[in-house]
Amino acid sequence: MLRREELIEEINRLRKEKNAVIMAHYYQRAELQDIADFVGDSLALARQAARTDADIIVLCGVHFMGETAKIICPNKKVLIPDTGAGCSLADSCRAEDLARWKESHPGYMVVSYVNTSAAVKALTDIVVTSSNALKIINQLPADQKILFGPDMNLGNYINSITGRQMELWNGACHVHSRFSVEALLQLRKKFPQAKVLAHPECKKIVLDTADVVGSTEALLNYAKNSDENEFIVATESGILHKMQEACAGKVFIPVPPEATEIIIDGELTPCSCNECEYMRLNTLEKLYECLRDEKYEIKVESYVAREAIKPIERMMIMS
Repeated sequence: MLRREELIEEINRLRKEKNAVIMAHYYQRAELQDIADFVGDSLALARQAARTDADIIVLCGVHFMGETAKIICPNKKVLIPDTGAGCSLADSCRAEDLARWKESHPGYMVVSYVNTSAAVKALTDIVVTSSNALKIINQLPADQKILFGPDMNLGNYINSITGRQMELWNGACHVHSRFSVEALLQLRKKFPQAKVLAHPECKKIVLDTADVVGSTEALLNYAKNSDENEFIVATESGILHKMQEACAGKVFIPVPPEATEIIIDGELTPCSCNECEYMRLNTLEKLYECLRDEKYEIKVESYVAREAIKPIERMMIMS
């Protein structure tokens, strides 16, 4: 097994030799973010995939992100370090089930979160991300009937802001749904000056407690531009790496998952971060092997890709 320094050296050699670009989501391990050519949220990764001139895209993220890159770049080779890196939210919405839901609601527009399979995107009218969902929904006619899925928490948040009554798919991100409300309230009491930053995939009770609700990118930008020095963060803890890197001297306190005790005898104790186990499947060694052997290539059937690109392109235009 190669040492960490050797892995980095080999990865750097291989990406230059193969004209490969490495992209990583904010929820990836710190070492993958550090070695990536580009780090971003789902929207930023999609935009970067559309403009890259690399022959190979290595997507350090989860499977649907690799599919999205392949749909946007059909002539490029798209690789993912671990094919087991799935998404509980995407898995909650199968294409055949969405098709039945769509058929039972004639006249409705289907708006799907980017956290979906290529097959689901192919049945969709517009794809959205947490960065642009509110902006895109606000561009649709007020009387437009909408089926929104699969994230019910994000859909509820948009309904509450816009006053719409979108029909919502009963799905949720297993990471964002398990933040401990009790721990959050304890942290607010312990750090009364801290701003609470929350992702819109969180439950309503968490969002109601937050000072700022936004996508991963939006939360990072808020922290960078804010005069505040303390932040309580309710999103996947991988973002803390970039927050700490971009905001020297500022303090970021992660909200732990449920069933995590953080206050004992009135004192703050170390808590476990809320991590996505699928995101953590990707490692530096797996990235090296993936690039070396060009394995774990993402494939999307051409007929699926032809339909799936349409709502993605519409999203790009509207955002």
